[in-house]
Amino acid sequence: MTGVLRDKPWGLQLLEYAIFKYCPHSRVNRIAWHQGGILALTYLAYTCYHMTRKPISVVKNVLSLNCSSLSPPDNILINSTNKDTWCDWAPFDTSEAPALLGMLDSAFLFSYAAAMFLSGFIAERVNLRYFLTFGMLGSGISCYLFGIARPYNIHSLWYFVLVQAMGGIFQTSGWPGVVTVVGNWFGKGKRGLIFGIWNSHTSLGNILGTLIAAEFVESDWGLTFMVPGVTMGLAGFIIFLFLEPNPINVGCIPPISPRYRKFNATDSSDEENDADICRNCSNDIEDRLIYRCAYREQIGDEDLTSLRSETSPILARHRRLQEHHRENAVGFRGAMGIPGVIEYSLSLFFAKLVSYTFLYWLPLYIAASTTYGTTLSANVSTLFDVGGIAGAIIAGVLSDYSGMSALTCAVMLGFAVPALFIYDYIGSASLYVNMILLSIVGILVNGPYALITTAVSAELGTHPSLGNNSKALATVTAIIDGTGSIGAAVGPLLAGLVSHWAGWHNVFYMLMVADMLALLFLSRLVYRDIQVHRQRRRIV
Repeated sequence: MTGVLRDKPWGLQLLEYAIFKYCPHSRVNRIAWHQGGILALTYLAYTCYHMTRKPISVVKNVLSLNCSSLSPPDNILINSTNKDTWCDWAPFDTSEAPALLGMLDSAFLFSYAAAMFLSGFIAERVNLRYFLTFGMLGSGISCYLFGIARPYNIHSLWYFVLVQAMGGIFQTSGWPGVVTVVGNWFGKGKRGLIFGIWNSHTSLGNILGTLIAAEFVESDWGLTFMVPGVTMGLAGFIIFLFLEPNPINVGCIPPISPRYRKFNATDSSDEENDADICRNCSNDIEDRLIYRCAYREQIGDEDLTSLRSETSPILARHRRLQEHHRENAVGFRGAMGIPGVIEYSLSLFFAKLVSYTFLYWLPLYIAASTTYGTTLSANVSTLFDVGGIAGAIIAGVLSDYSGMSALTCAVMLGFAVPALFIYDYIGSASLYVNMILLSIVGILVNGPYALITTAVSAELGTHPSLGNNSKALATVTAIIDGTGSIGAAVGPLLAGLVSHWAGWHNVFYMLMVADMLALLFLSRLVYRDIQVHRQRRRIV
């Protein structure tokens, strides 16, 4: 226990010291205070993860632009200053540019998919504060290294491939890490809504990455990578200072956490007391080894002495929780055996294929199918992510209300198919039509993807079939998201090849087929949801 307290984040220690020194009689609901901080820190972390992924999709428009295609005055201006400013950048200045840029996407995404399974295995066994900090610093450095290719005139294809692959490996620390931390701190009540709102960090990161890239892409494309890279590194330092991955380490127990109740079925006499204690945290810097209620009356010296006692029932329960927390993590075979993991993993393969094809190719598609310039195409593409924020919240609310996650995903995937068809054929009719349809597509494409990777993964990671063992959340998250990431790697690669050889219309047909396959793999779970719902109605 002492070792745990010594490892408490420095920034959090300083913040608590300041609060309780200058406001010693403050009655604060500390579990809510900590939970708010966890949501804010994990939200910041994954926003930065996606912010560093997005610039490559915007920069594609200028890396592959041939200066010879410009009008004479523009060409003369570039030649008189510095031809390497933003166009004609070898090795992407040939007709094979789409395939080469697709290779960069594949280097990132295939390394991400391959490393994700190992990342989940590691995340269950290490301190997630160090895990996330290390991953964020590595991701920031990788992004920065891509950007310095511009000022240092680096034109080696293998340099870009290596940097992208390295970035993909470091990025795998993000999703298992943040989902596990949030899962540790929050119970199952309204989990879909909480995760739906929280999951907007994915879309916000894409939007910020796009806006930063749009700001610099036509003047100095290197800054579109260097600015997010530096920001990512600073955010990683904040995570190191303030993130506490597990509530037990600061004297808290997550509210409404059934799996903690299962650790000692014979201890029925303390059940009611546990229900009260599970909402409390240690309030006093000098008395961290005990639980003190932030919203009860201050305890006296005699009670404090009693609580310090080695025989205190509160401390005894705390030790049992610590022992439970140190259980052996679930292996891949055990996690794969959880009902629903395989179906959701395969469905996410195709759902993420569609989402990441938009992530990496949407700005280029908009520029190719309309008369919009590079900056306007990048700005319009952010509406897909704006729709994604709404889609994640809508999916979470519907899942909480109905209790049928699979059916919620299936309905949205079913509507996504005609939405993609309509956007492909009339999306370029006008700017406003493009904006409206793109937002609708974002809602329908990203809603199921967000629900599966957050609330569904957290639910499966604490499935009753695990019995007393609760340490499967990161492993399940990594299996589901890792399988989806393989689809995310395949999608942009196929989009580059199909668009080059068969045109963009066939890319959209590919995406529609992928959504239908995602729906197909959910069919058994949808049937089970409907059956359970009917049984509940009969009982009522």
